[in-house]
Amino acid sequence: MKISVIAGNPKGKSRTLDAAILAAGKLGGQAPATIVDVIDLGSSLLEFGNPKVAASIESIRQSDTAIFASPTFKGSYSGILKLYLDQIGPDGLKGMLAFPLMLGASPYHAMAPDLLLKPVLVELGAICPAPGLYLLDKTYSEDPRLDAWVERTKSTIMKT
Repeated sequence: MKISVIAGNPKGKSRTLDAAILAAGKLGGQAPATIVDVIDLGSSLLEFGNPKVAASIESIRQSDTAIFASPTFKGSYSGILKLYLDQIGPDGLKGMLAFPLMLGASPYHAMAPDLLLKPVLVELGAICPAPGLYLLDKTYSEDPRLDAWVERTKSTIMKT
C-alpha cells in the first residue's frame, strides 16, 4: 500500500503532521511515500493552477491511499487545508482510499473528521471506507484509539 500524508496545519512540522505520519506508518507498515506539509506551499495556494501546488497534488495521486490531516479550528478543519483541497479538481481523488484525521484539544469535536472533512474528500472522488480518526493533540502518540483505528481500518481495507 502506497500512502500519502497531507497535513493542513498553519504551523509547519506540526503535531498534526506527526500524527498523520505515525498513522500512515502503522497502517501501511512503512513510511509514507509522499508527505505534503501544506503550509510549505505558502502563497502559491492562493493561485489556482499554480505549478507548485499542481505538482504536489500530482504527487499524492501517485498513491492509492492518503491520510488528510488537520487540527480542529472552531470545530472544523483548517482553512489552509481547505485552500489545498480547493485546488484539487472534480474527481481529482477518484478511486483513492482516503482517511480523514483531525487533532484537537477537546474530545467534544470527535465527530469532526466524519462530519466535516470526509464529505469533502468524497466530493473529490475519494473512497472513505472507514471512520475518520480524531485524537487529542497532547496525547495522540500514545492514544490506544490510534492502534484500534489502524486495526479496524486494515480490516475494512481488506474487505474493500
